[in-house]
Formats: sequence, structure tokens, C-alpha cells
Amino acid sequence: MDANPPQSEAQIHASNLDHTLKELQRKVQEHEAELQRLRSSSSSTPVSLSPNAQSAVIKAALEEVTKSEPFLPFPSSVLPALVALRKTHGVIVESEAELAVQKPRIDRAKNRLECAEAALTDQKLLGDALAVRIQSLRSRLESFADQNQQYQEPDHGAVRRMEALRAVKDKYDADTARLMRSLLAFIENHLAAMLAAEELGGPVVGSATETDLDHLDAGFNAQGKPNKVKDKAKNQDKRQRRIDDIWGAGNDGAVNDEVAAAAAEMQRLTEELLNTLVEAKGDSSASYVRLARESAAARFLVRSQVAQFHPKDATRIRLVDFGRELES
Repeated sequence: MDANPPQSEAQIHASNLDHTLKELQRKVQEHEAELQRLRSSSSSTPVSLSPNAQSAVIKAALEEVTKSEPFLPFPSSVLPALVALRKTHGVIVESEAELAVQKPRIDRAKNRLECAEAALTDQKLLGDALAVRIQSLRSRLESFADQNQQYQEPDHGAVRRMEALRAVKDKYDADTARLMRSLLAFIENHLAAMLAAEELGGPVVGSATETDLDHLDAGFNAQGKPNKVKDKAKNQDKRQRRIDDIWGAGNDGAVNDEVAAAAAEMQRLTEELLNTLVEAKGDSSASYVRLARESAAARFLVRSQVAQFHPKDATRIRLVDFGRELES
């Protein structure tokens, strides 16, 4: 078994530290003894030296010190580490003191940097906004210039086309007004009496060319034959009630009340169908008109193939869009 067990790192360090301390103490004692010897020799034999002699002594001492070997610690000494540690500690203390002195300056510099960055951001945003505004003003200026140029130098071809379209529209409007006047005249002069006769139970429109007003006054029987004209004054109340039931109240009881009521109903239905067709703008489902009742006017338009009932609702009717069929 080994008589000297291995030492730990702490024990080795403590041993080296103890040797170093003893070495330093020995070196200090040597210097103190040498200094004491020099003091004793100088005090026992005081000699006044000339300046040249003093210089020679100092020179000799320096040469001796220079030629002598420097003091070096033994290899395992901790003296170099202690010297380095003391130097490092001094540097750290000085650095901390310098940091404490420089911290207010650094804070002020950071504040100035933040202010400068904020100002730079504001300047960039302002520059972007100004660039957008300049571009917008340039676009508006170019647009105004184009409009002025178009106003000063109009496209004569476009002007001619617009004038031609206006002329065609005026012609269509005039033709439409003329056709409407003809239609209204046909309704009042010919169709209204036949519509009234059908409403009163007489022949269907188109099966008889003329209808006697007396027949309208007397009415028709169940077979569609005209009743014989009797006392008109006695029959007036019955006639007025019949008119009110079919066309509604408000007639004045004249001989041609039935004709006027039938004409007004036909005109109103025709205008409503035309206006609805125009407002629908080609939408077939939106061009239907709802009927308050199934009148002779509606049946006549359907038989004439001018209008048609809704396939699932007989109370709705619309005009046949001939223009759409031609376009398709």
C-alpha cells in the first residue's frame, strides 16, 4: 500500500500557496537584511562623495542589478496567478467605474438615437404621402388635359353617330305615339263595344262585326242572344247594378256606359302591360301583370296571341315580347 496517498486539487493548491508565501517571506527577509547591512555600513563610515563619485556608485549599482538574474518563482508557484488575478481585478474595478461614468452618456445617446429614428420614420411617411398626392395631382391634371383636348377637338365621327341615334330614337318615339293613338282610336270606335257585349254575356269578340247599343242596354240571355228592348227607364237600375258589378262603380248611366267602361279597362290593361314589359328589361318572370278578374279584354289579348297567361297562374298575364324573339 502506498505510504503517500494522492492529494486532492485543493490540497495541492494550498501547498503551492504555502510554499509561495514562504518563498516571498524569505526573499523579503533577504532584502531587509541587505538593506540593514547597507544602512549600518553607511552610518559607521559616513563619507561625503563628490557628484562624480555618486554618479559612479549609482552606475555601478544599476549595472549590478541589470546583470543579476531576476527573481523567478519556482515552477509550481501560484505567484504568477496571484499577480494576474490582482491585475485582472484592478482592470475590472476600473472598467466598472468607467461604465458607471459612461452610462449617463450612453442613455443620452440612446435617447437621441430613438428621437432620430422616430423623426426618420415620420419623414418617410410624409415623403410617401407627398408622393401619392403628387401622383394624384398629376393624374387629375392629365385627365383635365384630356377632357380639354376632347372638348376643343371633338370626335366628329362620335358626334355624327350620336346625332344619328337621336334621329332614330325620335323616329321611334313618333311612330310609337302614332301607333298608340291608332290603337286607342280602334279600341274606342270598334273594340270597346264588342268587349262590352262579351262581358254582358253576348257573342265573343270577333264573332259579330257590329253590336247594337240597344242590345247592350237590354243585355243578353243565357244563350247569348240579345234581350228585347222594353221600358228603358224601368231597366236603368238593373243596368246600373250590372255595370257596377262588372266594371265597378263610378259610371254616369249614359247609353254608352258599357262601351266607355270596356274601353277604359282595355286601355288601362294595355298601358300596364306595356309599362311592365319595358320595366322588366327582358326578364320574362318580371313582365307579368296580375289581373283583378278574368276580363273579356284579357281573353281577347290572349286569343289574338298578343299576350299569354302564366303557365301556373291564370290571374297573371304578360305581353309576348316579339322584339326579344327577333333578337334571339
